[in-house]
Order: sequence, then structure tokens, then C-alpha cells
Amino acid sequence: MQLVNKKKLHIVAGRATQSLATDICKELGVALGTPNISEFANGEIHVKYFESIRGADVFIVQTHTPWDGRSINDAITEQLIMVDAAKRASAKRITAVIPFYGYSRQDRKASGREPITARLLSDLFSAAGADRLVSVDLHSGQIQGFFDGPVDHLTAMPVLVDYLSNIEGDLVVVSPDAGRMKVAERYTNLLGADLAYVHKRRSTVEANTVEAKEIIGEVEGRVCVLIDDMIDTGGTICAAADLLAVNGAEMVIAAATHGVFSEPAIDRLKNAAIETVLITDTLPLESDKQIDKIEILSVAPVIARAIAAVFADTSVSEIFAGNHLA
Repeated sequence: MQLVNKKKLHIVAGRATQSLATDICKELGVALGTPNISEFANGEIHVKYFESIRGADVFIVQTHTPWDGRSINDAITEQLIMVDAAKRASAKRITAVIPFYGYSRQDRKASGREPITARLLSDLFSAAGADRLVSVDLHSGQIQGFFDGPVDHLTAMPVLVDYLSNIEGDLVVVSPDAGRMKVAERYTNLLGADLAYVHKRRSTVEANTVEAKEIIGEVEGRVCVLIDDMIDTGGTICAAADLLAVNGAEMVIAAATHGVFSEPAIDRLKNAAIETVLITDTLPLESDKQIDKIEILSVAPVIARAIAAVFADTSVSEIFAGNHLA
């Protein structure tokens, strides 16, 4: 007996990522599946796929973020349960699509008696039954090596570069610290711009406070684009922007993939010498944090192309011409 199998693409999303997942499905021309997520009286999460996913290529989308009074840990747990349910429903391949990977900054031991939580999280997805991970602009590239299986590390660079390439003026890409130099250099190559960086140190007396010291590079009279993977409390970006203004920058634009915006980020951004804050929709932005300075770009087309490539077993790297690997 000989069977000719046709692969079935099935995309579902957790409750924290419904809007982005809907946009991804629109890009692909498919319907967003329903994992039927509910909670018991004590808050335990329950998932039941009403439609058959036996033999399907299942993509489970969930960004790790608080939502509707729930914590980032609820988002992670919900996705793990969705993965486990798909595994037990005989899905052929399960890909966890994580636009923003939680705990990504805990990727090493910075001091004694600390966990490496980014590794723990990848182990949990492996144990739950995920065959593959897809994420966007991980805080550290080494996280790809934590998961025992393929990891597609996407980048929002094409989306941000497309916007930035239309800005008029003498452009210079600025890394907010030495650690982001490689990423900033890739932007300079694509934008045909110069490179500068901010020498900084963190305050030894006040938590989440950054002291920007000096600018390495020529920024006077130029349009400065600060590049980072995320904006959390805004200390790094705002300190760098104010220093650029002091050094004669004509205009400062901040561009980051993930807008975490923990307190007191919004207040800092309001008062900082920043004209525009570019972020993507890897994380939802609450209405009380939507200020005029912030512009949101969509990564749905990028994620959709990656999902299509994984489903068709073709190259994901070709989408970015290898720029996401450098």
C-alpha cells in the first residue's frame, strides 16, 4: 500500500498574541486556528484542540509578555501547555513561534549562585514536545544553542531599515553601548551610514540607572539613529540620546525590535531628546503607553515568510540574505 501525504499547515496563538498572529495568518492567507484556552477556578490553564491536528505541521505563536492582568510567566506556561496538547494530539511537527523570548537576558551566570534561565526555558519547550523554535532578535545569539533542535533566529532589521532608509539627512547609526556594535554595523552597511557608539557605565549606587560618558564618532549636525534589541526601562536609550543632543546631534531617533517599556520607560522617553521611537509589534503596546513619539512597525510579514519557509522545508536564511546570522 502506498500513501501520498499532503502536509497541513495549522497556526494557533496564545491569548497574549492574538493580534500579531491574526496579521501573520493574513500574510499567509490561512485561518488562525482555535486552541480553546480556558481556566479552571483556581487559575490553572486548560487547552483542547477541537479540530484534528494529527499529522499537521503546527505553529504555536505566543510572545512572552504580561497581558490582561496576567504575568509573563502565564504567557510562557500557556504556550508550553499548548505545545504539550499538540504533541499528545499527534501533530507531526510542532514549532513554537516566540516573537519575544522571555528571560533572554538571563543567558549566562554574571555572578555566583545565579540561574541561566534562558537555558531552562529552552529545556522546558523541549520537554513539552516542541521540535523547533522561531524567535525575533534574541537578546543573545547564544540562546540558539540552548535548544536541542533547530532554532530560526529572525530579525526585524528589514522592517526597520525600510523605514529608516526614507529619513532625510546625514544619517549616523549609533550603538548605545559596545555590546551592540555588531548589530549597529549591519545597519550601517544596509543604510550606507556612518557608525558611532556610546561609552557608558551603569550606576553603582542606583538600580536601572545608566551613566552615558562619551560619544565615539562624529555626530554633530547629523541625524542619529540609536539601535538596540529592546527598550525596557529606557535608561540606556535615554541617557545615550541626551548625550547625543549635548554633542550637537540634529535629531535623535531610537529604533528597537522589542518595546518592553517597564516603568519608568514612558516618562523617560517623554522627557528624553528623542524625536521618534521606532518599535515593532513583537510585544503588544498598552493604550496608556501609546505616546506620540512611538511608531509601531509590523514584523508579521517577516514571521509569515519564515513560517512559509519552515513549512515548505526551504531556507530561512535566504529571507535575510544571511544578515541575521552575523
